[in-house]
Amino acid sequence: MNEKPLTALRHSGVPYYTQWGSPEWVRAIVEDAADPCDDPAWRRGGFTDAQRYRFWAKRLCGLTCLESALDFWGIEHASRAALLDDALRHDVYKMRDDGGVDGLIYRPFAQWAKEAFGLHVDVLPRIGIEEIAARIDADTLAIVSVSPEIRYPDRHNETRGGHLILLHGRDERGVWFHNPSGVAPFQANAWLPFDTVNRFYAGRGLTLTRPVRAGD
Repeated sequence: MNEKPLTALRHSGVPYYTQWGSPEWVRAIVEDAADPCDDPAWRRGGFTDAQRYRFWAKRLCGLTCLESALDFWGIEHASRAALLDDALRHDVYKMRDDGGVDGLIYRPFAQWAKEAFGLHVDVLPRIGIEEIAARIDADTLAIVSVSPEIRYPDRHNETRGGHLILLHGRDERGVWFHNPSGVAPFQANAWLPFDTVNRFYAGRGLTLTRPVRAGD
């Protein structure tokens, strides 16, 4: 816990992306088990194979957060499908024998993000929500592990962790964030107090700091 209250700092203009095709389709997908490929925009991320998209889209919260950060900083990158291919080559995700996936794995992600995009990534396996929020500055955003149940913060949750959201602002009471699998009003540019976020928070995350450019 920080002894001094956090000063307010909120990045404006951080683009919001859902891990599926369209933000307006998230509710149907997560609540009603709608086929993600019924969304006319499912190919938006560069996917062409429907089965591959169905398998991966629900697992790409971390890459979606990364895309938001890269686009906010004007850093060129490939499509989400191509990012996934590159991430797999760098062991950011690992396929399991049971057909599942281990990922996003923090340290390989940090190394890949440095090599591919020049980002500085701090891996923070044990850190309080207020401490990681305090690290957000003019050049830094944060990705934190929360339960996907955070899309309904007024409901009782059963778990912590398992999903990643992008923090892009904080004040003395809470954080602003984008949730790649969120539904309105807790989807894009949402704010929640620290106590609420902490119910879902797994106590770990990453900070992303943009590369220094000539003239900065």
